[in-house]
Amino acid sequence: MTQKTKKAKYRQDEQVVENRELNIWEALIPVVALVGMLAYNVYVFGDDALSGSNQFILLMGGAVAATVGFFNKVSYKQMLAEVAENVRSTTGALLILLMVGALAGTWLVSGIIPAMVYYGLQILNPTIFLAACVIICAIISIATGSSWTTAATVGIALVGIGEALGISLGMTAGAVLSGAYFGDKMSPLSDTTNLAPAMAGGELFSHIRYMAWTTIPTISITLLVFIIIGFTNDTSGVADTGTILTTINSSFNINGWLFIVPVVVILLIVRKAPPLLGLLIGTLLGGVFALIFQPDIVAKIGGGAHLDFATGYRGILNAITVDTAVETSDPALNELFSSGGMAGMLGTIWLIVCAMVFGGIMDGIGALQRITKSLLNLAKTTFGLFASTVGSCLALNVTASDQYLALVVPGKMFSKAYEERGLAPENLSRTLEDSGTVTSVLVPWNTCGAYHSGVLGVAVGDYFFYAIFNWLSPFMTLFFAAFKIKIKQLVNASKA
Repeated sequence: MTQKTKKAKYRQDEQVVENRELNIWEALIPVVALVGMLAYNVYVFGDDALSGSNQFILLMGGAVAATVGFFNKVSYKQMLAEVAENVRSTTGALLILLMVGALAGTWLVSGIIPAMVYYGLQILNPTIFLAACVIICAIISIATGSSWTTAATVGIALVGIGEALGISLGMTAGAVLSGAYFGDKMSPLSDTTNLAPAMAGGELFSHIRYMAWTTIPTISITLLVFIIIGFTNDTSGVADTGTILTTINSSFNINGWLFIVPVVVILLIVRKAPPLLGLLIGTLLGGVFALIFQPDIVAKIGGGAHLDFATGYRGILNAITVDTAVETSDPALNELFSSGGMAGMLGTIWLIVCAMVFGGIMDGIGALQRITKSLLNLAKTTFGLFASTVGSCLALNVTASDQYLALVVPGKMFSKAYEERGLAPENLSRTLEDSGTVTSVLVPWNTCGAYHSGVLGVAVGDYFFYAIFNWLSPFMTLFFAAFKIKIKQLVNASKA
């Protein structure tokens, strides 16, 4: 036994002794308090809750947990040690988030993201309009990592086109959101896609590959349904995207060479290159292609009229690190063609750190171990554990009204339970996304539901049924769990 193992074992033994009086009701006090405070906070602040107040509430939840710990004679030093260990475990995820922001910035100014939008819009056809909406929004959401941005830009345009074709607003909105959330789930640029494995203790690209097993069948069924609807639904008119295409083409140098960069990154992912390496190469290649294909844009972002070494250097570094926007003649496209760079990821990083503080204290006082034991007693089977996770995510989307919290709280509560059951963290992170991320848009008072309903001008009740991908995803993950399909075990884990 190594010295490190001895220390870990000693700390674990010490924790068991100090927390021997902690019961399930004491363990749940911080969780109940946290959910209550978060629900009220989101009610008061609405969409602005993620600007910082939710993060502080997580720290307040940690304070409640610490109070429970003090009453059970757990030392401040021990709780702090668990917090430090929790934060240390997320170092890779935090660095990846920063590189994701950098990549998004250079992919914008290089024209890669605009090129995806440009070519995606050209596949529209009245008969397959709804299916095309799913595909277009999926492509754009994968490229941007944001379902919100996709809906607020191309989504609005597609709803308008659908209305002109005589297609129900609810149908079009449902197709838009189905595609947008598919892309949001599968994009390494998405904050929720990074957050889920961070909470579960997994790795980003492993999470994405494993999530594909439930996500691909779900989006395939969604597309099939919309294709059937398209062939049975009467449409009239022509899908007019000429203005948008002209604006994009006049603002960027659009060409097929730009797709070399995403292809390289995809190949690196397939070859299982380290995530940070793949993102760094994608960022640097994006910068090079920006200098080659969009010199005027880079010069403008760099504060100059013409491209030279100084303006090129400033322009690329600004795209990587801070807010960047490429203005067009179409106000609706200006939001799409903007990026926060590395600075834009700081809000999510802040959320993760504060969640780790709460989780670390809960771990230090023995609350997570007690909750895990109770969950394992209640969930006698693997399916029961998955079902409990799905139920918790749905409940938090309804009560706490925020998809991030529907990932953070169950992620920390269930991570130990999955480990005790001998299940790899990818099982938990996939379930969090399948039930927490995508269903948030189906709750009218959730920040996601309220946002998309307001942006698209369609009530949640009108698009609920047609947001097929979103409500089908939890059923798909439970189907896989029930029939033990692609349930990854921990290496050398003993069966629970």
